[in-house]
Amino acid sequence: MTPKTLAATWPSWAGRAALVWSLLYASGAAPAAVTGPAFGYALFGKATGTGPETAAAALYGTAAVLAYVLLRRPGVRWLPTAAWAVVALCLTSGFAVLLSPLRLLFLLSRNQPPVDWAALANQTVAVLGATLWACAALAHRRRALGSCLHCGRHPRGRVPASRSGLAPRAGLVAVAALVPYTALKTAWALGVTPGYTGTGRPGIDPRYTSDLGIRLYDHGVDVTAVLALLGMVLALALTRPWGRRLPRLPLLALGWAGAGALVPFGIFLAALGALAWTGAVDVGMADHAPWVVAVAYGSFSGYGLALARATRAHQRATRRPCERC
Repeated sequence: MTPKTLAATWPSWAGRAALVWSLLYASGAAPAAVTGPAFGYALFGKATGTGPETAAAALYGTAAVLAYVLLRRPGVRWLPTAAWAVVALCLTSGFAVLLSPLRLLFLLSRNQPPVDWAALANQTVAVLGATLWACAALAHRRRALGSCLHCGRHPRGRVPASRSGLAPRAGLVAVAALVPYTALKTAWALGVTPGYTGTGRPGIDPRYTSDLGIRLYDHGVDVTAVLALLGMVLALALTRPWGRRLPRLPLLALGWAGAGALVPFGIFLAALGALAWTGAVDVGMADHAPWVVAVAYGSFSGYGLALARATRAHQRATRRPCERC
């Protein structure tokens, strides 16, 4: 069977693949929880203690049971909802690998910790599991609803107009969500320091920033602000007609990877900033106003959600007519 044929028949094997993956991943998580974080197993990319690691191993074992039930009960409509919870669990374990492209910026930095290749490989496997579980959830839901397993269209229904085109509002929301972060980091690079009461220069640490990064910062250019601008361009490409002339698969890959990485990251930072704002926790940034973390960094979650909506709309709008309907 060729890779093209295998990809075309994904609804038939996604459930079994999710079951096999869950069994293998849980069989590794169990001894890792007993012996301490090993084989790259660690929630959020770092050791969190025996209790959470053991709970994660139990959850992956439960996921294997759920995968078996998905295969045995194709008509139960609530099972895909539980499957999406497993997707979230897998993304929690593989969260760090979604941000691993940022390691390409090491040419702009120095004194960075060495790469833990075992953890990186494990996180990649976890993201693979999230993909398999998402496919299994979609296939089960469409099978239960009597829809086309490949495109989701019901034989006697039509795709609503709101789902057949792009989502320009989602693109504008994504752009607006990144404006606070981009404006703040640019202002800091230009010497204006709102939200910063300490000494020195906010947004840059000479111990870890390369000479090139420092030179760019000296001229008012913050590298992460440039990345935010590129994120705005990505959101617009997914939601504007000119984006259809760009390669489809790279856009979808960037969109889904960005949404999967930034939604949980932004929610965590927004909650952390809100708690720091109320004085409930200390985030170790006494020289930064609490709203900096809550508003500027927490806005990543809004961008991620809008990006997911934009990516889904682009995926629907640029999909070829289904030959199996």
